Amino acid sequence: MGKKNSLKSPIGWRLRQARTAKGISQKTLGILAGIDEFSASARVNQYERDKHVPDYSTAKRLAQALGISVTYLYAEDDEVAELIRLFDRGGKKARQACLELLSNAD
Repeated sequence: MGKKNSLKSPIGWRLRQARTAKGISQKTLGILAGIDEFSASARVNQYERDKHVPDYSTAKRLAQALGISVTYLYAEDDEVAELIRLFDRGGKKARQACLELLSNAD
């Protein structure tokens, strides 16, 4: 996990990954998540730098604004985070196939 190991929470790192992948600014993300426009950039910056951890309700709104599952933000392991991201993107058949494959992986 490199640099992100020093963080108290995986949320900041995951939030930054998802936001930059979507190509939006911290201010835009904050506004989309319902944070006051005058503090949106500063608050998202504090979350990404792990100065503050958003409460669950705020994390959920941030995730919704990014089009990701809030679960992704809490994933401590990169592979688990990627599985969550891909699973969320998949349709019902893909999800079922994934569950079946993993269930039989013993």
